[in-house]
Amino acid sequence: MSDNGIALKPKTKSKPKLDRPKLYKVILFNDDYTPREFVVMILKAVFRMSEEAGYRVMMTAHKLGSSVVVVCTKDIAETKVKEAMDYAKEAGFPLMLTAEPEE
Repeated sequence: MSDNGIALKPKTKSKPKLDRPKLYKVILFNDDYTPREFVVMILKAVFRMSEEAGYRVMMTAHKLGSSVVVVCTKDIAETKVKEAMDYAKEAGFPLMLTAEPEE
């Protein structure tokens, strides 16, 4: 092997930088028709909250008009909103939740 002054450098593999997924907030809105107990039950069943956490979120929405339930990825937020609203519709209540991008 002859050395002709060429230095070979090993190729470095670059990993593509992955951006974190954009987060969405699930917002619960107050209404005058859905019973408080039903809202807490939905928060416990769909969002896996404790009785106390569900009560606090429900009371925040009751007093201020709306409350952030959870912040998660878009797919999960939209799925949870649909599931909760389907339960409410089935029970005949106008419970309203939305998934909005977090700023």
